[in-house]
Amino acid sequence: MKIKEVLSALERFAPLPLQEGWDNAGLQIGLTETEVSGALLCLDVNERVIDEAVARGCNLIVSHHPLLFHGLKQISGADSVQRTVVKAIENRVCVVSMHTNMDNAKGGVNFKIAEHIGLVNVRFGADASAESGSWVMGELPGPLAAADFVIEVKKRFGVECAQCNELLRRPVRRVAICGGAGDFVLGDAIAAGADAFVTGEMHYHVYFGHEQEIQICVIGHYQSEQFTSEIFKSIIEESCPQVPACLAAANTNPIIYL
Repeated sequence: MKIKEVLSALERFAPLPLQEGWDNAGLQIGLTETEVSGALLCLDVNERVIDEAVARGCNLIVSHHPLLFHGLKQISGADSVQRTVVKAIENRVCVVSMHTNMDNAKGGVNFKIAEHIGLVNVRFGADASAESGSWVMGELPGPLAAADFVIEVKKRFGVECAQCNELLRRPVRRVAICGGAGDFVLGDAIAAGADAFVTGEMHYHVYFGHEQEIQICVIGHYQSEQFTSEIFKSIIEESCPQVPACLAAANTNPIIYL
C-alpha cells in the first residue's frame, strides 16, 4: 500500500477543508507514491520522533500538530524544525499532519476527549453544524460536585494539576470541551448552558468574571490532546489494515511541572 492511500483514508475522516485558515494540515514532508512500511502516530514531530520511526521501521509519521506552520527560508541546522526536516528527508520518512481538520471533524479530537472523560450524548456545540465544529458538549452519566469532577478529569488524563476558577457550588452535569487552546469557546459554552468547560490552555484574563457561572478546568495543551493518536490508529486499522500502525513512545510535551 502506498503512503497516499493512508493519507486519503485520514483525509476522508477529517477532510482538509475543515482546517482553520491559519493552519497547515496535510502533507508536510515526503513522497506519497512510496510504499508504506509502517506508520508512527504522535502529537508532535521532532528529531526524537524521527529517530523512533526509523528504529521501528516506519517510513510514515502521522502527527496532530504540523511540523511546518510557516514557510522555511532555509533548511539547515539553525533550529529544531529545520533539523527535523533534514533528518526526515535523509531517512526518507514522510510526515503528514491532521490538525484543526481533526479537531473539527465528527469523531475527532474533542470526541476522543469526551470519550476519556466518560461523557454521553456528545454532539457539536450550538454554534456548529451537525457534521463539524470546533467544540463539543456532552453530559456526565450522573451529576458530580465540581471538586470531584476536576479530580476525575485529572485522574483520567494523568495530569499533575489543573488550572480552575472558583469551584462551582452546583453539580456539574453538562460539559463543554475544546482540546488545545480553547479561549474562544468559553462564551459559547456558557451560552449553551454548560456547567463545566475543559480545555488545554487559556489566557489569564479570560478566567475573570465567570465565578459560579461555569467551572473552568484547564489541563494542559499536550495533556488534553494526548489521545489523538488513538484516532489515527483506529482509522488506519480500519481502512488500511495491512499497514503496521503504532503509537509513538516519545513524550514531546515541552512543558514540565516542578
